[in-house]
Amino acid sequence: MAQCGHGADPCIRPILTARDERLRAAIAANAAFYDAFANRDLAAMERLWAETAPVACIHPGWDVLIGRDDVLESWRRILSQPTAPEIAHRDTQVMLHDGCALVTCQELVAGVTLAATNAFVYESGQWRMVMHQASQVARAAPWQDKPPTGALH
Repeated sequence: MAQCGHGADPCIRPILTARDERLRAAIAANAAFYDAFANRDLAAMERLWAETAPVACIHPGWDVLIGRDDVLESWRRILSQPTAPEIAHRDTQVMLHDGCALVTCQELVAGVTLAATNAFVYESGQWRMVMHQASQVARAAPWQDKPPTGALH
């Protein structure tokens, strides 16, 4: 812990490691994805998806979409719908693997809970999405007697 030295009762703040910064950046990239979705911001959505790494997307009930053009076309269609449902996310969990961040969370779409996995790679100095998959949750597993804590791994 580092002390900031303000007065008799110094502020204590953690010293962030490079891993902590990568975790925070992955969480921010995931939040930016849901912000772009919620705000129907196609330009922001396009900036989030990787440009050089291969990408794929599986929307609930859809077949696998492979390639940036097909994935972004799907988002153009979804975000242009006049009655697109409200979306929120919660219970974000991040797993870092070298240059990859796997993010799981729950999506809340029009009152339905979906389990989502979002994969990011570090491209052009930032986390860029390479995979999104969401599927409806029928019910919690029997051993899940309380919601996830959102702890980071």
